[in-house]
Parts: sequence; C-alpha cells; structure tokens
Amino acid sequence: MKLIGVSKPLIIAIAVVVVVVIGVLVYYTSTPPAPQAPYKITIYTGGTGGVYYPLGVKLSELLNKYAGDKVSASASTSGASVANVKALATGDANLIFVQNDIAYYGYKGIYMFENQSVALIRGIAVLYPEIIQIVVRADSGIKSIGDLTGKRVAVGAAGSGTAVEAEIILKTAGLWDKITPQYLDFRQAAEALKLGQVDAAFVVAGIPTSAVMELAATTPVSLVEVSDDVYQSLIQSGYRFFVRVTVPKDTYSGLDRDVKTLAVMAMLATRSDVPDSVVQTILKVMFDHLDELQQAHARAKDISLSKALEGMPIPLHPGAVKFYEEKGITVPSELKP
Repeated sequence: MKLIGVSKPLIIAIAVVVVVVIGVLVYYTSTPPAPQAPYKITIYTGGTGGVYYPLGVKLSELLNKYAGDKVSASASTSGASVANVKALATGDANLIFVQNDIAYYGYKGIYMFENQSVALIRGIAVLYPEIIQIVVRADSGIKSIGDLTGKRVAVGAAGSGTAVEAEIILKTAGLWDKITPQYLDFRQAAEALKLGQVDAAFVVAGIPTSAVMELAATTPVSLVEVSDDVYQSLIQSGYRFFVRVTVPKDTYSGLDRDVKTLAVMAMLATRSDVPDSVVQTILKVMFDHLDELQQAHARAKDISLSKALEGMPIPLHPGAVKFYEEKGITVPSELKP
C-alpha cells in the first residue's frame, strides 16, 4: 500500500521512532526495580554494666544475621530510659529499651517529660520485670506498706524513675504525707539502711540486686509487702504499667518469706513513623531466636510471646498489632493506635 503525500524517508523515521519507543517501554516494564537499601535501625540501650546494653547489642546482631536484607541494625550505649525516650523524640534512635513507666510518662508528657510529650512513641513488646523492692532491715518489724507511717524512707535519686514510682505508690496508699522522704540512689540508700539513717529504701531493679545483696551480707534484710488493695487502686487510677510479682524467700539473707510486691517492666519502643514491615521483622527475629538472645543475659529468659503485652502502657505500633494478631494473640482495644 502506498501512502499518498508521505515520503519514504519520513516513513522510515516514523518506524524508527516507534521501534525505539516500544523498546523503552519493554525495558522499563520488564526490568525489576533496583533493590531497596536495608532500613537503618539505631538501638539505644543503657550503660555497659546494665542489662539493656548486652541485650541491645545481641538483638542488633540477630537482626543483621537473620534479616540483613531488610534491616541494618546497630546498638549504642546510652543514659537508659529517660535519655532513650528523648533520643526517640529527636530521631537519634528509632528503637529503644525503656522501662514501661518511663514510656508512659513520655507519652503523657508528665513528670520528667512535663510539657515535652513524646506523642510519637509506640510500644513493640514488654520484655521482663524490674522489681519494686521496699527494703528494710530484717529486725525492723516493718512488714506491710502501712508500717511505713512515720518512717524515714529512701525513695530513689531525685528526678529518677524510682523516685516517681515511690511517690505514686505511697500517695496511692495514703502514706506520702506520713513519711519523711530521702532522695538517695541505690547504693546510698543501702549504706543509709546499714547505718540506721533511714528505715526503708525503694530499689527498682532485677533480683537479686547487687546493692541489696552487698547490704544483706552484713545486715540481714527483708522486703515490705504491697497489698492487693494498693495494687488495684493503682490500676484503677490508670497506672497500667504496674504488674504483680512475688519475690521468693531466701532471695536475700534475712528474707524468710515470699513477699508480694509490684514491678515495672523493661520494654521495647519505637517511633510511629517506622514502617510496619520493619517492626514485624524486629518481632519475628526476636521471638524466633530467643534462645540466642538469652545467651547475652539471663534476664532474657523472662521474655516470652505470651507475656509480651503484659504491662504495656502505651499504644502499640501498627506493625506490632499485625504481628501479634497473626500469632493469634488478642490485642486489647486500648493498645491499638
């Protein structure tokens, strides 16, 4: 067929253009996109002598080992819970170890985060308990929290999470105005107990706690029981981060009975803008390889999928919600973002 008024060179040029266009379309529709770079995860932990640091380092190793095509993880030492929440807010970290009460204060913008709400913090998993120990001398005669009336009580270092927890518990028990608070850290409190300068001391840590063990080696100690009534009042007041625990007898020299008390929980938290798939990857790697994580520190033996939401005080990341629901775990409505 002859095209009237169209020269042969023009027909050839049009044909070449058509072939080139078709070639380009075929190339871009058949060539897979370049692979995405692994998502960078910066984990803030705690001091090198604590529990957060070895667990954080091991978690970063596991993520790189088992999901290196999806994430690139590194762990850093830090000032622990309060500093970690602040690092999350600034973007210096996007995965942190933190006590659940501190995460709650940050989310709500209260106590040490007054007027500095970290609204983007989201929960991933609860890990293990940090026991609230109200330590007394074994010969003190102090058994219950009500027996602290009129006593000198070391409530933790000023501005610390321990000091806040002690105040909340004692106010709930109606005792804050009936005790004389002393703002001392764990080791100062242990020395003050030994010298009889205080009658009781709040210590929040895993058990057995080294400062308390050292004290008990020369001065037998006991622990004060926190009643069910006080615990229920705390929960009803919205302090969901407290959980019930029992410290076994003989944990310390002088402790001759099991003692019911409370605990806050160590947990993992992230930023709300971290992709869902990344959070799901973190959880999958951690729970699939708990045996390896436990090699880093004995406290990891308390981590379990069945208890991962126990004491979670803030909304979960959507990726965490998906992970737990796929595992058949019911996520309470108040934890859904």
